[in-house]
Amino acid sequence: MGQKANPIGNRLGIIRGWESNWYGSKKDYALKLIEDHKIRTYLNARINKGGIAKIVIERTLGKLIVTIHTSKPGIIIGKGGGEVDRIKEELKKLTGKDDVQINILEIRRPELDAAIVGDTIARQIENRINFKRATKMAVASTLRMGAEGIKVKLSGRLAGAEIARSEEFKQGRVPLHTFRMDIDYANVFAQTVYGKIGIKVWICKGEVLGKRELNPNFVGGKNDMSARPGEERRPGGDRRDDRRGGGGERRDNNRGGGNAGGGRDNRR
Repeated sequence: MGQKANPIGNRLGIIRGWESNWYGSKKDYALKLIEDHKIRTYLNARINKGGIAKIVIERTLGKLIVTIHTSKPGIIIGKGGGEVDRIKEELKKLTGKDDVQINILEIRRPELDAAIVGDTIARQIENRINFKRATKMAVASTLRMGAEGIKVKLSGRLAGAEIARSEEFKQGRVPLHTFRMDIDYANVFAQTVYGKIGIKVWICKGEVLGKRELNPNFVGGKNDMSARPGEERRPGGDRRDDRRGGGGERRDNNRGGGNAGGGRDNRR
């Protein structure tokens, strides 16, 4: 089941919260759902290079609150906040609501966000950088920031090949069946001259053992895996160093044995 379902949808209500927070009756539920889709599609197209990770939409009585999680808040805010005001006016026309509020939250560690990692790889592929180099650089930077594992799958006419194929890059562990594992997932596209290349990214941030805040706008705290330093979550590096050190001592002992053997040859 973990291999077939969306990792985010699979964990809703367990360790992940909903990105649309509102109540809809039978009459207007579908209209609000379509409106949410229009808002997200418009903002992703409008702020193409803004490093948007996710858009959280909340509704109260006659009020629409849009929270944009981004790694580049300066691009969205603009000079003197003028860009935000323009986006707000455009959203008012799109939704037909007079009271629209836009909040911007900065992502401190963009290397641990699947959407931003996938978008970075896609932009590099569109700029004709080799897909293997772009993916390996993204994988290395994500693991350096403290992730427990990452998996990237690319599909399409890779490197301009005539026949489409899939390639997968994986480091660390990404247990999709374990619901307490905080796994971020994103599916993005790179539009090249050869056609579209699909990029899927899975990032494992660690286990969530206690109760977690399900509000998607909640940042930090003891339950936030991305807020914890990588050194605390990856003690395996120290153990590997110990094993290497032990191996070095054994090799020295073997060399000592070799010298003893040489002494026996001299006695003969």
